[in-house]
Amino acid sequence: MSWHFEQVAGPFSYITEGPAWDGEALFFTDIPNSRILRYDPRTRDCAVWRTGTNEANGLLFDREGRLYGCEGGGEGRRIVRYNADGSTAVLADRFEGKRLNSPNDLAFDAKGRLWFTDPRYGDREDDLELDHQSVFRLDPEPGGSWQLHRTTTDTTKPNGLLISPNQQWLYVAQSHYGEGNKRELRAYPIAADGSVGEYLVLHNFYPHRGIDGMCLDTGGNLVATAGWQQSGSGPMIYVFAPNGRVLETHPVPLDRPTNCTFGDPDLKTLYVTASGYLFRARTERQGLLVYPPAR
Repeated sequence: MSWHFEQVAGPFSYITEGPAWDGEALFFTDIPNSRILRYDPRTRDCAVWRTGTNEANGLLFDREGRLYGCEGGGEGRRIVRYNADGSTAVLADRFEGKRLNSPNDLAFDAKGRLWFTDPRYGDREDDLELDHQSVFRLDPEPGGSWQLHRTTTDTTKPNGLLISPNQQWLYVAQSHYGEGNKRELRAYPIAADGSVGEYLVLHNFYPHRGIDGMCLDTGGNLVATAGWQQSGSGPMIYVFAPNGRVLETHPVPLDRPTNCTFGDPDLKTLYVTASGYLFRARTERQGLLVYPPAR
């Protein structure tokens, strides 16, 4: 069954990202304008929810319904939690004394550990302090602090990431553009201590645009945004089985789709950010979110 994508908000800036569903509304980021927007599907209103977010990118709710974000630009370059009182709690902004690159996307595991990617895209690599672009893991500590660990040593431009429902695999989009650079969907086995082993390549997108963002359905399948108009099959939603087999593809109406998540009360609507817009499509699949559970 093909999915029909309906434009529900936009245009905003040239890049919208980070869709996250809280049970009532869809939150997403307008990166260049450093703000988070909130779309209410009941009223179809889209309003500014928060400003001054340091070019926030990925967003995610934890099990308690608190919103976390990747602030990738400006004076940010950090992982934060947006508190209900309007304050911002910083979880991490440095590794071994050096500023993070540009936190991009994030995922919680069942132990409450927060995993995130830290690439640096575009023409902003002249201010890097770290000599690597890695996946990190934040472990919650007593008293509310977090301990930061580097988990990959072989990524160069990690983007979207997920934890498999059985907690055994870390899925990473290695999306490094340019001649000879790898564009792969990878699966890293997760050890009991949170370290990862040698990865498997589930899908190779080279030489075309690889995955930007992705989410899970209740079958453990990966639903991902990838592709562009300049080459390959075009901008697309891919549905991958856990072993990497392509189950479905669904063209999207605008170039460079950036991220996606399921929403609406039954978690069967896929929301997609692309080229400064927000789209949605009703699907036969149901999303698997940390928060909220499907009704």
